[in-house]
Amino acid sequence: MTVSTGGLPMVLIVDDRPENLVALEAILQGMPVQTVAAHSGEDALKQLLRHDFALILLDAQMPDMDGFETARRIKQRERTRGIPIVFLTAVDYDAHLALRGYAAGAVDYITKPIDPWVLRAKVSVLVDLWQKNHRVRAQAALTEQYERRLAVAADRIERALTLVKEVNGDPAVERDLAALLAQIADDLQ
Repeated sequence: MTVSTGGLPMVLIVDDRPENLVALEAILQGMPVQTVAAHSGEDALKQLLRHDFALILLDAQMPDMDGFETARRIKQRERTRGIPIVFLTAVDYDAHLALRGYAAGAVDYITKPIDPWVLRAKVSVLVDLWQKNHRVRAQAALTEQYERRLAVAADRIERALTLVKEVNGDPAVERDLAALLAQIADDLQ
């Protein structure tokens, strides 16, 4: 899986109309994100196999595979189900379509014409949440690694205590004990 150059969070923008993709890229220009354009739902699914995305801006109305079906497939995949999806649509606000979007896994539903400042604010918030979540996962992995090291150290301490009881001047046991204590010291660093 690739992350953008420079470590910027990646935003997948999906629309079948090239002019809409250009407009979305222009709106997001200058933000600390890298955009990746997809021209269809199928193309979006392929991009999701190649990259890790912080957010997906997804056109609801597309030929072949519409945004709702694309979102459904994204949410079916274990690796991509947690990516927030914001639906974009040219259709005037329709509560039924909005509910369909939310049912497909969207976190928001925006109608066109898009207010650039509102979209930028929403992208900023969602990317910030993604970054915080990413940091929490990284910290959890470090904590898990540290806990494994502590468990190994605890087992070695138990063995050391057993050896202490058996020392009785035996040089071989003393060597084993010294080696074990050195390993414990290494484990705890």
